[in-house]
Amino acid sequence: MKRFLHRIPHTLPRSTPGTLCALALMTGCSNAMTSPHPQFGEGDVVRNTFPLKFKRHNFGSYCFNTIGCKVLYNNFYDSLDEENEVSPPPLPNYPNNLNADTGPIENFPPPAIVTWRSLDGVPHEAKIDIGAIFKDQRILHHVPEDQIPTETAAFDGADIVLVVNDRTISVYMKTTIALKKPRDPSNPLSNSVHEMNLAYTHTY
Repeated sequence: MKRFLHRIPHTLPRSTPGTLCALALMTGCSNAMTSPHPQFGEGDVVRNTFPLKFKRHNFGSYCFNTIGCKVLYNNFYDSLDEENEVSPPPLPNYPNNLNADTGPIENFPPPAIVTWRSLDGVPHEAKIDIGAIFKDQRILHHVPEDQIPTETAAFDGADIVLVVNDRTISVYMKTTIALKKPRDPSNPLSNSVHEMNLAYTHTY
């Protein structure tokens, strides 16, 4: 089962982006839904303070080389494979091709509950405390602060990605950091930096 098809609520139903857009038909859908970089928030220009921090986050989970993998977070199954379903190996551009599609979620729900079998058939269960991993609520990046504009769209969110790969769970933060000026003067699109940073990993 594809992960984009199993956003199944564990307890309560939620509104979909399409429903929210319909409700906002007279004023237009929120920028947070259409922005390619939701960590910039609603687009309000503010004075940055360093280190950059986030108040809410988007979440995504992926299962590779697993059997019957399930990830429950914020009362929703973000990944929900059939009991004997074997997930494929990651693509060559892993993990940079992974995204966080569920959110925004206020910091922080209870730990994610992950259940799966590794390819050797051994069952596993883990509780991954996203709040503990990101307890300082800092945006993870490697851009020098003097290259980041003093005023930019508000940083109020982050993309967090949980990956189960056979016996290993890894948690990443995916970010897009705006720059004061393009790194390549001949390429105006080089005025931001895209990063996928590993925050946590454990092998069972």
